[in-house]
Amino acid sequence: MEQNLVDVFFFGKKYSVPENLTIMTAMEYAGYKLVRGCGCRNGFCGACATIYRIKGDNELKSCLACQTKVEEGMYVATLPFFPLEKKQYDMENIKPTEQVMMQLYPEIYSCIGCNACTKACTQELNVMQYIAYAQRGEFDKCAEESFDCVMCGVCSSRCPAGISHPQVAELARRINGKYLQPQTQHLIDRVNEINEGKCEELIQAIMNKPLEEIKELYNSRDFE
Repeated sequence: MEQNLVDVFFFGKKYSVPENLTIMTAMEYAGYKLVRGCGCRNGFCGACATIYRIKGDNELKSCLACQTKVEEGMYVATLPFFPLEKKQYDMENIKPTEQVMMQLYPEIYSCIGCNACTKACTQELNVMQYIAYAQRGEFDKCAEESFDCVMCGVCSSRCPAGISHPQVAELARRINGKYLQPQTQHLIDRVNEINEGKCEELIQAIMNKPLEEIKELYNSRDFE
């Protein structure tokens, strides 16, 4: 069966690839061996952040290579790693106050409101809004707004203030989970059981089951 081909450019070099492929699979079709910038392949890990432009269009677009199909005249450059600013901190000593952001990520107060981060987000999150929540110390709102962040770093790559948005959001989610949300006692009990080795036998029993049975157990599990 004849395949319709489109011309795309990976790192400036032209290739003809089937039009039904994602950027990731098209790169492999073209002969690239992906050893970095290729993780879950299903849009959850953020490892395949990609910048592209369509020939004749001035707009620079961003996406995840595993989710986006190739287009005619697409110029592609992957961004498998972006140097985010990751501060070191001890969650046991952090307090859920606005000052913690001032101390660790003061650059968020240099935000000029350009909204480039939101426009670039591969998950279509309102990035500028969750940074505003972080500025005000509203960590629960920041955690909720940033919940689907996959930390690909594309938002930070477009930020003139040099904000590491994913790291700010991660800190907010950690503060929210540790200090603001009500404790879940049965989860605490289970973690303690795991740490004490009481679940080893159950874990081994599950690991020894056929894959299809494990899938069925997962799909039929109880939800809170």
